[in-house]
Amino acid sequence: MRTHFDVFGLPRAYDVDVPALEKQYRELSLQLHPDRVAQADARERLKALEGTTALNEAFKTLKDPVRRAFYLLKLHGIDLDREDAGAQKDMPMEFLEEVMDLREALDTAMEKKDLARARAMATDVEARKKAALDEAAGALRALEAGGPGADGQVLVKKASHALGRVRYFTRFLEQVDAFEEESLS
Repeated sequence: MRTHFDVFGLPRAYDVDVPALEKQYRELSLQLHPDRVAQADARERLKALEGTTALNEAFKTLKDPVRRAFYLLKLHGIDLDREDAGAQKDMPMEFLEEVMDLREALDTAMEKKDLARARAMATDVEARKKAALDEAAGALRALEAGGPGADGQVLVKKASHALGRVRYFTRFLEQVDAFEEESLS
């Protein structure tokens, strides 16, 4: 199976040189652009369109550290974008309780129209989201390095739990953003 990394000829890794990726994306976009084969037969035009679509999807995924982390985890068999992915069910109970408490506190702040409280909570959650992404990145780096003594299952689970937290925190921050927009309009 051809990966997003293969599209750019990159090794599979969490760390990507984004400026170099952007430069390569522009170059490949020009080479693969469907307009270059506008006069060709239908098969060539379809091939160019598919190539451009794959390039765009690969670029969108690899340039974003969060998407890249989720994608790497998916390459290891855990697709957190699927509703039936075991990650949500597999999250530690203390974290799920913490999320419920956070949601209740946010609901209370929203009911009281307390934007300052919601923003303060968002600042804390943003820091926790960054820490969870850093933890996932560390696990993914170790997983891709695959050195001696690296327990793949342990690292996949660690990355999966960390990215599960990233997902919960992202949803929380989106809810705060929506509340803020609603409050300011």
